[in-house]
Amino acid sequence: QVQLVESGGGWVQAGGSLRLSCAASGSIVRISTMGWYRQAPGKERELVATLTTGGTTNYAASVKGRFTISRDNAKNTVYLQMNSLKPEATAVYYCYARHYVTPYWGQGTQVTVSS
Repeated sequence: QVQLVESGGGWVQAGGSLRLSCAASGSIVRISTMGWYRQAPGKERELVATLTTGGTTNYAASVKGRFTISRDNAKNTVYLQMNSLKPEATAVYYCYARHYVTPYWGQGTQVTVSS
């Protein structure tokens, strides 16, 4: 079992920045990939960014160059630095962890970007 707790969401004006954090606990040794997904009202959940234990990153095209995912293994925490935020980034952001083949999700944190 893996528990994920997100923090760092909030409200920001367009062009601003936010940093999301996700702390993992439980059976974390077998986590291979961590990352972030988001879900806007009326839309499906979509990938934002992922990071493997080997350091491979994957970003959605819409956030490349503006968002950065990183991981602090000592703290079992993954971060998402979001810069130059746009109103279309408004969504609930979910932390994700892959444990063997099982996906785990955090409870979500709201990010609101006003124009």
